[in-house]
Order: sequence, then structure tokens, then C-alpha cells
Amino acid sequence: MRLFSAIPFTLFSLLIYNALAFTAGADNPLFWSEPMVSIAMVSGATFELLASDLLITLGLFFLFIEILKATRIGTTALLDHMFSVLVFVAYLVEFLVLQQAATSLFFILMAIALIDVIAGFSISITGARRDVSFGHGDGHL
Repeated sequence: MRLFSAIPFTLFSLLIYNALAFTAGADNPLFWSEPMVSIAMVSGATFELLASDLLITLGLFFLFIEILKATRIGTTALLDHMFSVLVFVAYLVEFLVLQQAATSLFFILMAIALIDVIAGFSISITGARRDVSFGHGDGHL
């Protein structure tokens, strides 16, 4: 169970992108620019949420969850950070090697994964520093 909770949620964005890019996007390179939701607004304009916009929004939601997870301490947090680095490396390798990953959408998702890595380590280090500073005192209030 501990290993499952260390799986970075940014991995799900990568898996969703790959699943769609190699299936629906393989036959239709404009798949990412297709509207998924269209809503008529009171102003008379039509709001359209594209497939790419939806995946970016999902990626940002996953980033939020990862930042919350970064406040944990212990071995699970260390595993989570290591797996986050591996997910970012997977993004980077795909971006450099695969044609289907050479898109601005994939680049933005890769940037989200990088922010996850940097924020995770930064939050953990700050929390550990705070724990150490509370643990060492001269006993005076």
C-alpha cells in the first residue's frame, strides 16, 4: 500500500496523453484541438474547452495533489520524490525521441512534471529544516 501512495499523479497525465496520442491522435493529428465541451455563454459567445485544454487542466489538478503529498515526511515521501524524477525523465525522453510528443501540449505537461519535482524537494527540505530547528533548542522559551 505504501508503494501505491508513492506513485506520482503526474504519471497519469503522461499515460493519458500517450493513450490518446497513439490511438485517437495517431489517425487525427488535430485531435488535441477538437472541442470537448461547448457552452453558450450569456454574452452570446461560445466557450469551447479543447482536448488539450482539458488535459492541461487535469495535469494542473494532479500537480496540486502532488504538492499536497509533498508535505508528508518519511520513506513514502522519499519514494514519491524518486518516482517524480523518473516520471519527469520519461517525459523528457519522450519529448526528445517521439514524434507524437513534439507538441506544445506535451511540453506544458512536461513542465508541470518538472515543477512537481522542484516543488516536492523544496517543500520537503523546508519541512525537514523546520523539524530540525524545533528539535534543537537550548531549553529556554
